[in-house]
Amino acid sequence: MVLIVDCGSTKAEWVLLDGEKIARRLTTDGFNPNFCDMDLISSVTLYNVCQNIDVKSITNVYFYGTGCGNSSNVERMKEVLSGIFVFSEIEVFSDILGSCHSLFGNGQGIACILGTGSNACLYNGKDIEKNAVSLGYLLGDEGSGCHIGKKIVRDYFYGIMPDDLRKNFVLEYNIDRNTLIDNVYKHSQPSKYLASFSKFAHKNVENQYIVDLVSGCFDEFINCFIIPLTENGKYHDVGFIGSVAFYFQDILRERLSQHGLNCGKIVKNPMDGLVRFYS
Repeated sequence: MVLIVDCGSTKAEWVLLDGEKIARRLTTDGFNPNFCDMDLISSVTLYNVCQNIDVKSITNVYFYGTGCGNSSNVERMKEVLSGIFVFSEIEVFSDILGSCHSLFGNGQGIACILGTGSNACLYNGKDIEKNAVSLGYLLGDEGSGCHIGKKIVRDYFYGIMPDDLRKNFVLEYNIDRNTLIDNVYKHSQPSKYLASFSKFAHKNVENQYIVDLVSGCFDEFINCFIIPLTENGKYHDVGFIGSVAFYFQDILRERLSQHGLNCGKIVKNPMDGLVRFYS
């Protein structure tokens, strides 16, 4: 049997595939090896997965993870997984390649991630031909949940947010500056914490302030991530994976249209596409 893993910063999905049939499907907390202790990852994985899956029956593990775009983290993840799935052949890939396989299979296009973080690449049907420049949540992650959440909470504390929304924000979060600073600068996963405020944007998506804020975030993503991938003059479908793309897809489609880009699939979760890819 084959185990497919899609692991983001917020959650991880594990699907055990028996031929073309899904034998088991479960969800655990996600993690990013750039920010998490590997022993913690190992213990979380061991406890949540091994209790639910017969690891001896698995011949291949295909792990797609955020933070696995560099060889160092790939090797670290292989080491962790090898200690769990001792009878399996293990392959570790970046989450952006997982988006390519899920969205396009063996086809071509620009694959984008808009979830807690953001990323994009040009995929030729076999390999990633060109990656966008991704600088992470401190310097980049434009268009992501973290980016939107950061702007939401910043505008609240700076007094930029409209009064009607400020009242709703207080009722929902009731946080002060010290609580914010502690969670951002002392929290183990600050990007995940900041991204949690993007839910407020979705709940108030009919408000023009929210429309303008999210539109601006998506414009930054398009200009920083997508436009540089179209410089060869080829026409490409642009596909999206992630909860932010999915829940704000009306705004996203409108912004892509304004930039003359063709919007393809927008999928909340890449797993169904990955199952098709490996079936």
